[in-house]
Amino acid sequence: MKNNKNYNRIIAFILTVLIVCFAFGTAVILSSRQNSFAADETTVVTLQIDNPVMRINSEEQTIDENGTTPVIIGDRTLVPVRAIIEALGGSVAWNEELKEAELTYKSDVIRLTVNSEKAYLNDIEYTLDTPPAIINGRTMLPIRFIAEGFGFETDWNGEARTVTITANLIDNTDEEKNHMTTNTESSTTAETESSLPVVYMTTDITPEALVKIYEKLDFNAEGNVAVKMSTGEPPASNYLRPELIKDLVQLVDGTIVECNTAYGGQRAETEMHKQVAKDHGFTEIADVDIMDENGSIEIPIANGTRIQKDYVGANLANYDSLISLAHFKGHAMAGFGGAIKNMSIGIASAEGKCYIHTGGKSSTSFMGGVQDEFCEAMADAASGVADYFDGKVVYINVMNRLSIDCDCDGNPAEPDMHDVGILASYDPVALDQACVDIVYNTDREESGTLIDRIESRNGLHTLEQAEQIGLGSRTYELVSID
Repeated sequence: MKNNKNYNRIIAFILTVLIVCFAFGTAVILSSRQNSFAADETTVVTLQIDNPVMRINSEEQTIDENGTTPVIIGDRTLVPVRAIIEALGGSVAWNEELKEAELTYKSDVIRLTVNSEKAYLNDIEYTLDTPPAIINGRTMLPIRFIAEGFGFETDWNGEARTVTITANLIDNTDEEKNHMTTNTESSTTAETESSLPVVYMTTDITPEALVKIYEKLDFNAEGNVAVKMSTGEPPASNYLRPELIKDLVQLVDGTIVECNTAYGGQRAETEMHKQVAKDHGFTEIADVDIMDENGSIEIPIANGTRIQKDYVGANLANYDSLISLAHFKGHAMAGFGGAIKNMSIGIASAEGKCYIHTGGKSSTSFMGGVQDEFCEAMADAASGVADYFDGKVVYINVMNRLSIDCDCDGNPAEPDMHDVGILASYDPVALDQACVDIVYNTDREESGTLIDRIESRNGLHTLEQAEQIGLGSRTYELVSID
């Protein structure tokens, strides 16, 4: 996809929170440690995804009293660091005032500080490509540096969905430690040059945080800038409020853009839609353009497998760059709505909305489509819009008011899940996948209704299709900017 050229500007990072991140796709077994440990010289800890019990050599024990289980986010396995270090005979100390974690194993000590790229192994300073961070109240530490610093071996079994950590019971030789240090530096360089898209995240949902995460993308909003968002269906939908988005929209001198709906309501006709935008306060902070006021234009979809063309609001031709500013939430038909839906259904004219909903069968009615074909057509349409802007587009999702219902619902269900934060990326697939992963890794007592909505509509198929056609990657690096 054309906007992939932007990824080279983003440094790939790995985050973890009292939880540690393992990269499977790059085989995280240290190349410097060719010799296998003898069975009587090792402690082996094995953990399995979604299993609250870990095995230490031949014995099983619960990871902690809270029922914590290893999980997969993107292509990363997240495992509890304290349980591992203590099981291997080490210790973990936390300094709340300094926000510093101190890990001790045998005679080696590693110190890492939240939001600092400086790390210390036995008081020798190193530079991390991934600084520790606190996300949702948990402290995240980079496993590669820790594993190499302590001389652990790690292995991933994809079929069994297990991660194994092996610790040598005898001290490493100086030669081994020197070799390990060299590999730590080289692996840092390799990870920095990774082609994985970055998804930035802040837990702060404020106007200042929205501007901050946008600026982190280092995006050049050229010419006439379209800010695509939902103006919200009356009377009580969960659209992003003007006071939240005002500073960002005015920073880029942007125009808020929308298209009319295809299903009735108070935004089905241009004049009514403009009145809603005014009533909701958007015209007070920026110009608002209902892009299909003058009909549709047809744009091609080069990689589409379900549809090969898209009907978008004719006024889209007036813009040089685009910021997708989506409220991530559930959706009655798509399962969830985020960047991909905002770029497809959101930018499609009323005619185009029908075309996408029916998988390319009708441009006059949105009824009667096949669900999977609808999901595929959404991904195809988003790809067409991304190509249309030739890389001059970025994506921001705000995860608040996480109802199972969309902003197109004037009376949505009350959210069961807590507010999360703001996420942003050059990759819409990575961004939506990160949001979905957060939902799935939240306590089911909170997230269960939203997960049920996503799964009942096979919403994840949209992400599958989007990755398959090259719109983006479901594998990503999650980076806190807090």
